[in-house]
Amino acid sequence: MLDNLLSVIKSEGVSEQLYHGLVGLEIEENRVNKKGQLSREPHPRMLGSRTFHPYLQTDFAEAQAEVITDPNPNIGGALDQLDTLQTIFYRSLQAGDQIWPLSMPPRITAADTDFIKAHFERPAYADYRNYLTQKYGVASKVMTGAHLNYSIPDPVINRLYTHYEDEFDQVVDFRNALYFRMAQNLVLNEWLLTYLFGASPVAEDGFFNQRPASLSHPVRSIRNSHFGYANLPGDGVDATIYQSLPYFIQHLTDLVDSQKLYSQAEFYGPVRLRGVNQLHDLSTKGVRYLEVRCLDTTPFHSNGISRHALYFMKLLFVYALVTPVDESQIADQLKQAEADNEQVALEEPSHATFKVAEGKRVFQQLHELAVKLNAHTELINAIDDFAEVITHPELTPSAMLKSHLDENDSLMTFGQLKATVWKAKRVGTEQLLPRMSRLSANAQNLIFRAVQLGIRYYPVRDENGAIMLMLTFNSITQVIEADHVTDEPATEYLKRMFPDLPLPETGNNEVN
Repeated sequence: MLDNLLSVIKSEGVSEQLYHGLVGLEIEENRVNKKGQLSREPHPRMLGSRTFHPYLQTDFAEAQAEVITDPNPNIGGALDQLDTLQTIFYRSLQAGDQIWPLSMPPRITAADTDFIKAHFERPAYADYRNYLTQKYGVASKVMTGAHLNYSIPDPVINRLYTHYEDEFDQVVDFRNALYFRMAQNLVLNEWLLTYLFGASPVAEDGFFNQRPASLSHPVRSIRNSHFGYANLPGDGVDATIYQSLPYFIQHLTDLVDSQKLYSQAEFYGPVRLRGVNQLHDLSTKGVRYLEVRCLDTTPFHSNGISRHALYFMKLLFVYALVTPVDESQIADQLKQAEADNEQVALEEPSHATFKVAEGKRVFQQLHELAVKLNAHTELINAIDDFAEVITHPELTPSAMLKSHLDENDSLMTFGQLKATVWKAKRVGTEQLLPRMSRLSANAQNLIFRAVQLGIRYYPVRDENGAIMLMLTFNSITQVIEADHVTDEPATEYLKRMFPDLPLPETGNNEVN
């Protein structure tokens, strides 16, 4: 199946388009107070309702924010928007709130747990959230991480399909085969992502009722182990669910029908197949993109993920696409991959991984692939730099975090310091939106308020090079020239453009 895909990609000359597959970011982050305690402030009042907000959402807890970018073909563009959205969120925080820099939550008290249980302002999700609380407790649900979405450009799929029409009746079947092969290979190499990006070496007080014996020392990633964000052993979910797309759909459907899982949303595998709302639609409507969920928040970058990591992931997606899968052995290989990831996750972070030889082999293949497809310098540099990390575990985030542990094996002091520094940098800039410094103050102010209220924005250039702002709400798009934004208060301006736009109930409707 999908024989000679790499050769077909080369012959069709679509590798450049693959590198520009759409990337979207979802960064989860906990709000904390100045003492590093989980915040008890409500979701920022300046922000539009979470019933429709495209960029600034919350997850399990009210203080558990989620920043969501638009899909973007360019890593620089995705990171610029992420930075802009995070800056707006920082500037919307209340009562001294800050952002916790780690995937593992800060110290959790019984009072914190009770507060989280009692405060939830998204009625549509209340039943599901109560179910999760009863089943998993609170602590494990307030871990955070970075989710990375990737889609293959449709023109690439359509061109490649011409070589496989004898094998697949419809292009949707071909697209599903491409995405599912990618998902399988990403799961088979999950250990590599845990090694390179694991950054949850310890749990603070209150996370466990009793600390497991295997966590008596710092590890690479609690979050990516079975102690972390994972289904329970009795749920009937393991990596073998990825052995084929029909099996994936049927098994997950059976688990939901038998009420072992609440819905498909309770499937916590490392890769999700996205683009349809109902599982049975995957076969007919097809996968539209993949969501990789096993990246810990990077605590040494205020965005939560590094540019280098995204370049590495772009090539890893292509590698996952072109690498054949042995269908006769895939179930056993997936089971072994899950065991390998668990072992890597629980390794002492400053020690060499038991997978070092395999890591060298994968990076050799990645480098060869990059050369064959004439990859950009940034991608090759990222591959070469991360290859060095395989043999230098001290360079991994988890190992670097180990040096910041205090005498109680806690990262509370480190986390509080990072949170304070990051907020000061975000709100202390002369420009309201530093990544949009080419725009006038009025234009920045308009975008700032538009994002707060839940309006999508797209800066584009017209045929004369002028920057235009496309603002979209409720399927209505307005286009204005950035250089011609007036001094009119932003909220009034936006309300004139979008009369149906709901305003949050707050006495101050301008920039905070």
